Amino acid sequence: MKFAVLVFPGSNCDIDCFKAVEETIGEPVDYVWHTATDLSAYDCILVPGGFSYGDYLRCGAISQFAPVMAEVAKAAEQGKYVLGICNGFQILTEARLLPGALLRNGSMKFRCHDVVLTVTNNQTPFTLDYEQGEEIVIPIAHGEGNYYCDEATLEQMKANNQIVFQYGDNPNGSLHDIAGISNERGNVVGMMPHPERAVNELLGSTDGKKMFTSILKAWRDQHDAANIR
Repeated sequence: MKFAVLVFPGSNCDIDCFKAVEETIGEPVDYVWHTATDLSAYDCILVPGGFSYGDYLRCGAISQFAPVMAEVAKAAEQGKYVLGICNGFQILTEARLLPGALLRNGSMKFRCHDVVLTVTNNQTPFTLDYEQGEEIVIPIAHGEGNYYCDEATLEQMKANNQIVFQYGDNPNGSLHDIAGISNERGNVVGMMPHPERAVNELLGSTDGKKMFTSILKAWRDQHDAANIR
């Protein structure tokens, strides 16, 4: 399985994502610059956190127009796995690959600390190794993590089981305590907490490991099924 870690001007969690893939599952992983126009070689695309293009205009607002994002959309349409973390989540909403938007934290302060999350949907390719309702500890680091969508969109997401993670103690004012969501198909997930920063005891938690092992498990299951056919 091959992973791509996108790199925009201002990305600062790309190395964390790269190392998390190396440490947790040992699969091939490459850095891919924002000007890339071909992601066909990759099975999973990680859109990392940071301050892409300095977070000018809005977080992720400029990144959505980067050449690589057309390829991310194509990969998502093909059923490949796309995970946006923090600024990556913001980019995916700006690119309309996920519904809703990320607003300034309700406190108007940057929040950087561990949070407790509940795994609300363990049936996505990113959460298969978690138990439904499992509580995990993952760090956050954001100033614009306040998830918002209109009521109709929220009800649709509930009906489609698109809410993947919820905060135990909401740190930013997110609607319905939402910490992470998926698209309807389930192959695109965005989340504000940083699982790549929770893969080693030295970092304070290993609860993020299961996200990466889940992705590999889902990919192998998919390919085993294809080979049987």
